[in-house]
Amino acid sequence: MSIIKKAMNEQHISVGSKVSLISKPPYLKTADPMPMLRPSDILDIGDEGVVMDRRPGGYWGVKFAKGTFLMEIQYIALVTTQESSHKDV
Repeated sequence: MSIIKKAMNEQHISVGSKVSLISKPPYLKTADPMPMLRPSDILDIGDEGVVMDRRPGGYWGVKFAKGTFLMEIQYIALVTTQESSHKDV
């Protein structure tokens, strides 16, 4: 069942989507041409970023305020914005 859920999440995330960090990986891999491993405490759970590209191996390039990192789908979730149903006059 988790495989189906994972596949459904991947379909909704695309380049330009706003995502949020929902859990921390053991380390962060930079999205540089020569990726480097960084400690995971650079980012906090709830930090938001923008998906920049899709990478081989199931990674998404996500630009956060503190850098661009390669993230697996299990660590990010699509940010949904709720519009207000009333209008201010």
